Amino acid sequence: MTDFDDIRPYNDDEAVQAIQRIISNDECLSLIAMLKFPRLFALCPWLLKPLLRLSLQNKAKVIHSVDDFQNIVAGYLNKMLAKTTDGLTIRGFENVVSNQPCLFLSNHRDIALDPAVTNYALYNNGLKTVRIAIGDNLLSKPFASDLMRANKSFIVKRSLSGPRELLKSLKNLSAYIWHSLKEDGENIWIAHREGRAKDGLDKTEPAVIKMLTISKPKDMAFSDYINQLNIVPVTISYEYDPCDAMKAAELRKIELTGSYTKSEHEDMESIGKGIMGSKGHIYVHFGECLKGAYENADAV
Repeated sequence: MTDFDDIRPYNDDEAVQAIQRIISNDECLSLIAMLKFPRLFALCPWLLKPLLRLSLQNKAKVIHSVDDFQNIVAGYLNKMLAKTTDGLTIRGFENVVSNQPCLFLSNHRDIALDPAVTNYALYNNGLKTVRIAIGDNLLSKPFASDLMRANKSFIVKRSLSGPRELLKSLKNLSAYIWHSLKEDGENIWIAHREGRAKDGLDKTEPAVIKMLTISKPKDMAFSDYINQLNIVPVTISYEYDPCDAMKAAELRKIELTGSYTKSEHEDMESIGKGIMGSKGHIYVHFGECLKGAYENADAV
């Protein structure tokens, strides 16, 4: 996988090393402490952070692989869902083909939770978790990059501006997704559009489908390639959106001025709010695997 080293998730050894870096990162510890123990952190951060580091170091002793790490993440996810939701309903799981890797094409409402609840369904049904497509805009902090790549995330280079660089990157990304499905036997999660649907209108961007097929062999029909990707549509709905005020402010700014510039670490703030905030009931539906005759990306 040398061609994909700059975008792929960490392997087992790399993940273990990354977790040690995360635990040693003072800024990361502050963020975790602030999110989990806001009152105590405000009173005595000097006491809380060393205790938190010791706790994390103790938990990390059993982590020797990505699977070990995800087992721990699953425990935290269960606690988070119990604390911040009124329940999770999953429908259509019979549409997930258990004996072959699938590409889960999902609507996008929450940066971290959308792939997390998809993983929750797979994990609790004994299936492989997904490799998660994330934009490089989420990697503003080194510890964020380590955390996400240790959790099976791969990088979508959204920040490139040159046409040649962008085309090369998209071809490599497309090839990596195909390689993950067909060579590595791994499931994939990818959003159906660039960025979250802040206005609540879910519509798949044809550009995403075009990216998936840009590395298609010239002698393979478009429909054949799409069918072999085993695309399973996923829809996720949250009764309450912890980031609703932030999204509304962004949409209002765009309405008034025509543009909006995020603060440097705004996405990290959104991730924190999405995880810790009240979400009410969550509904997830897995659609039927896409199989058919498609002339182009718009038809898909």
